Amino acid sequence: MSQQKRVLILGGTGDATELAVKTAEISDVAIMTSLAGRTRQPIVPFKETRIGGFGGVSGLVNYLKEQLIDVLIDATHPFAAQISFNAAIAATAVNIPHLMLIRPAWKPVAGDVWLDVDNNATAAAVLPGLAQRVFLTIGRQELSTFAHLNIWFLMRMIDPPLPDTLVPPGELLLDRGPFSLENERSLLQQYEIGAIVSKNSGGHATYAKIIAAREQKIPVVMVQRPPIPTGEKVADVESALFWLRDKVSK
Repeated sequence: MSQQKRVLILGGTGDATELAVKTAEISDVAIMTSLAGRTRQPIVPFKETRIGGFGGVSGLVNYLKEQLIDVLIDATHPFAAQISFNAAIAATAVNIPHLMLIRPAWKPVAGDVWLDVDNNATAAAVLPGLAQRVFLTIGRQELSTFAHLNIWFLMRMIDPPLPDTLVPPGELLLDRGPFSLENERSLLQQYEIGAIVSKNSGGHATYAKIIAAREQKIPVVMVQRPPIPTGEKVADVESALFWLRDKVSK
């Protein structure tokens, strides 16, 4: 009887949840998942899911050793750059296979009006003169970057901002994707939105706002992804499962 391989999936995305569920169906694999804990009611694929940070690279290295992890898969959000670098370093330190599951970034198509920017600060800098009513879809962590602007914002996020957060003028909308095209069309029209600020998260769950903006000829200030570490990468769940099956069979 072969020994079980212990697989840790760093999650926080729909792809991570799907991967965890399908990995659990592989024989001779014991799966653990981990979430950063940034949302108050995260989607937890298993009761055994660990929630919270590791305490940097050293904390993650200790966890991998203590839990006897054989394989590490990083399926975190494309903008969770710090944990991705920590995971790459920690996996190398303990000498275990490491994979990054990174969904492809969105790319503009005919009819899109995108202003590509490197970060939220640059996004805030280009908004004056672009629109007076902006749909801000960057989550709650960097709202204060836009608080100084004399612009009205519709701010959509899963959880409300922390009490001491500087919040821009406007309205908070607490909701979790996926969002339908009909919903996004209605929001843009109802709130008379003149521009959108979005992270280039990729995937299908929040892409409808990009289609709606294209239809209504609304510019999108698109925040580009931060750098990611070098290492093995795949773009979809099926490719990650193929890679994993190969690793656990050895």
